[in-house]
This record gives sequence, C-alpha cells and structure tokens, in this order.
Amino acid sequence: MNILIGTLLIGGVAVWLYLGLPNSEWRRAAWLSTWEMVRFTAPRMVVALLGAGFFAELLPREHVEVLFGADARVTGALLAAGMGPLTPGGAFVSFAIGAAALKAGAAPVAVLSYVSSWSLFSLTKILAYESPLLGKRAVLLRVAVSWPVPLAIAALGGLLSA
Repeated sequence: MNILIGTLLIGGVAVWLYLGLPNSEWRRAAWLSTWEMVRFTAPRMVVALLGAGFFAELLPREHVEVLFGADARVTGALLAAGMGPLTPGGAFVSFAIGAAALKAGAAPVAVLSYVSSWSLFSLTKILAYESPLLGKRAVLLRVAVSWPVPLAIAALGGLLSA
C-alpha cells in the first residue's frame, strides 16, 4: 500500500466517523477542533519539511551512507540510538532530521532507532520535566527497563522490511 492509498483510507475513516457523530453540535465542535489543530500544525509542518529538505542537502551523503546506511547494520542502529536523546526540540525537529537522514542515504532501520530513542530518552524532556517531577530514581528505573526498546524496534523494522 502506498502513501496515497493509506492517506485516502485514513481520510475516509475520518469522514465516516465525523458523519457518525450523533448531532450537529458535536459535528460543529469536531470541525472547530480540527480546524484549530490544522492552524497550529500546518505552519510547523511547512517549516519542518522545508528544514528537512535543506538539512538533507547539507548532509554529506557519503558519510551518512557509511555511518547509517544499509551496510552499517547494528553499528548504525546503535549510533542512531545514541544520537536520539541528544537531539533538542520536539517532534517536528526529530522527524525532520529523520526524513533528512533517509533522503541522504540512511537506512530506515537506523532512522527507526533514532526516532524511537529520541521519543523515549530525549534529554531535554528528561532534564526539564521527568527528573524534577518523578525523581532521579524513577527516571533511572524507566531508562534501565526501556533502553533496549529502540534497538528492538529497529530489529523488527529490519525483519519486516526484508
């Protein structure tokens, strides 16, 4: 299934769910909420996609392919998993970097490892929110339990894409 078919299917399900709302008040609230989310997200998506395109052009393709390409295998996934937590910013930054890396020759397995390690172990999130609110012990316990997850996701992605 390509991205167009998937997008059309998701859009069709969204319309079906929208039309299934019980009354016009709920449909109006859903429409306003959707519009608010689009207004919030669209400018960020434009900037992120433009940034990813420019960033991909700046990345030296030969280095990306050596470090994160298909031949890098476990080493590329480990390096990508190590870089994920060091990425500052939110999802628009990390996903844009992942898209740029793919365009510059990184293997999907390395990008899976990078994005999932960023999602689980982002230092900006851990230092600003998690550690002060939950305490160091809880953070260390969570990290200790979940550290293999990015590599497991990368391995599963490699199996599914083979």
